[in-house]
Amino acid sequence: MRFHLLTLGCPKNVVDSEAMAAVLATLGHVPVAGPDDADLIIVNTCGFLAAAREEALAELRGLAAAKRSDQLLVAAGCLAQRDGDSILQQVPEVNGLLGTRRWMEIGTLLERLQHHRADNAPPVLLDNPAIALTAVRSRRAGSQGWAYLKISDGCDASCAFCTIPAIKGAMRSQPVEPLVAEAMALAGDGAQELVLICQDTTSYGRDLGMADGLPLLLKALLTALPDLRWLRLMYAYPGRISEELVEVMASDPRVCHYLDLPLQHGHPDTLRRMRRPANVEQTMRQIEHLRSAMPDIALRSTFIVGYPGETDAEFQALIDLLETVRLDKVGVFMFSSEPGTMAAELPNPVPPEVQQERYERTMVVQQRISLESNEEQVGRRLDVLVEGVGDGLSVGRCYRDAPEVDGLVLIGGELPVARMTPVTITGAMEYDLIGEVA
Repeated sequence: MRFHLLTLGCPKNVVDSEAMAAVLATLGHVPVAGPDDADLIIVNTCGFLAAAREEALAELRGLAAAKRSDQLLVAAGCLAQRDGDSILQQVPEVNGLLGTRRWMEIGTLLERLQHHRADNAPPVLLDNPAIALTAVRSRRAGSQGWAYLKISDGCDASCAFCTIPAIKGAMRSQPVEPLVAEAMALAGDGAQELVLICQDTTSYGRDLGMADGLPLLLKALLTALPDLRWLRLMYAYPGRISEELVEVMASDPRVCHYLDLPLQHGHPDTLRRMRRPANVEQTMRQIEHLRSAMPDIALRSTFIVGYPGETDAEFQALIDLLETVRLDKVGVFMFSSEPGTMAAELPNPVPPEVQQERYERTMVVQQRISLESNEEQVGRRLDVLVEGVGDGLSVGRCYRDAPEVDGLVLIGGELPVARMTPVTITGAMEYDLIGEVA
């Protein structure tokens, strides 16, 4: 069959979509660029926030409206896992559901759909938990020079605002050996950068009995991949960054001096209501330590404004934290009340207009800090992984920028794609850098 796969949501979904595509290709099915040419259409949905759910349902409705009688439409991923009944009620043209812990069974689902289609049978559902992990991935690294390496799935944290544990279940780490094998295959297909992702990289291996598994995994990857240029870490939980992890990051130049540390807020009372680490002073000391060990480290974080009960003083503490720690990259989100979470039951909601005002104030502060941070890069010579060219311009990323979430380096001239190029930084904007070939 010809299949088209549309991915919504976070990098973890991107990895799962690549794996589904690889499974289907192994079974002889052929990917196509658009839904019109497909026999099978799969939408890998996000269900994390209300806006993401609305986007997923809108995509499914649009595809359902144009769907031919000989086409199959499958809703996969987080929304299918979290609220499959709602999908079927709102988009009855959906032929199958595939939950987050069953994506590796896409072939089984397709077989059942083909069997049931002739009988006009009800939708096929594969949404009950399955804990098996697999290292099957597509090999897209050669075309862009980087690839995601998902090291675990699920989450054991109990953040009051988050639905991920309910959707994806408890954390399940992939053992070191298959991860190393997968990384070697990705590097063999052209990946110069591997981006380690999961819900919390710093908890990697705890379910496998490892006390501090992430440094062990990094060492194994670095040993197996002597020619790898960049190894990047995402989603490090505050308070779980061990001394050994800092040592590995600081001692091997292949580990990017970059860390994504989702802090969520700057006031201890807000953080307690979030069920997040509330020792702000300890967090600031951790950031100080990271910068002492790696003076050129780029730090990224995310914050929520308008959380239930957030007072003017609590919000000001968030602004003060940004001014004090001066993070290089920041994402800001307005609170979204998610059904089934503890946060949805909290009193004293912040009015939407106040949330919007606080969001805008936070962004103004951070844009200034981000610009100043970027201006400090002017004059530096940085390796840039080129990702695209056109109209006499090349765009890429330096070690300070993670793919798909951070800024870019803009370079005059059309350079080879998926290749590292030394660049001298000549200018700075709020999010992006400007450079010329060194």
